Amino acid sequence: MQILHIPAFNDNYIWLIKEPESNACVVVDPGDAEVVKQRLADLNCQLSAVLITHHHADHIGGVEALLSYYPQARVYAPKNGSYPFPHQGVADGEQITPEGLKNSFKVIEVPGHTLDHVAYLSAGQLFVGDTLFAAGCGRLFEGNAEQMHHSLSKLKALEPNTKIYSAHEYTQANVKFALAVEPENQALLAYQKHISKLRQSGLPTLPSTLEQQLAVNPFLRCDQSSIKSAVEMHNSRPLNNEIAVFAGLRSWKDSF
Repeated sequence: MQILHIPAFNDNYIWLIKEPESNACVVVDPGDAEVVKQRLADLNCQLSAVLITHHHADHIGGVEALLSYYPQARVYAPKNGSYPFPHQGVADGEQITPEGLKNSFKVIEVPGHTLDHVAYLSAGQLFVGDTLFAAGCGRLFEGNAEQMHHSLSKLKALEPNTKIYSAHEYTQANVKFALAVEPENQALLAYQKHISKLRQSGLPTLPSTLEQQLAVNPFLRCDQSSIKSAVEMHNSRPLNNEIAVFAGLRSWKDSF
């Protein structure tokens, strides 16, 4: 699969997936129809399918316009969500093969940011929407800390070389917070230099890898004593388990 990023709005990425020998393309979370149509025209591609991770407007806002332009495209969206367009509902553990692609995708339910949130995994490529960011994770708009911690634990169990395609370019801000939590994390300090060079060159910091995120992302490291101590100090109280550490960390980031 060839995977390209389409910048949208201030910091969104819409991911475009295609087979090298085909003119069929699949897009993930098209919040803006016009930028997708332009990229498809540039590539001389036709939209064959859409993958939706959750219901927020910046992820689905372009779907209806795209369907009016590409009526043959099929939309896949979380089964337990509510969507204003025709779609095939998907649930945890299901395998789908989007039209135009050879590879199948496994659906992984990851509630927390929203209750309907899913991720799509195919051949070591993980399209994760707003659940997991480079050096961060999504805000808890609908779910709770326990749900999000469980969702992230599912993702932590994937192969270390899994590539992570998040939906926002939040990496530099996330790293700034991560360094407030773990200022002596050498892997994080090296990561900061790496992403700074990418952004200075106008390049995306994504995809990342799970192995990389396990070393630098505080939300995946709540089992580490360095994270626990930092969150306890910030909250001025002891924390008895990983979920409490995660909840304190997420609250800290919300007001950072």
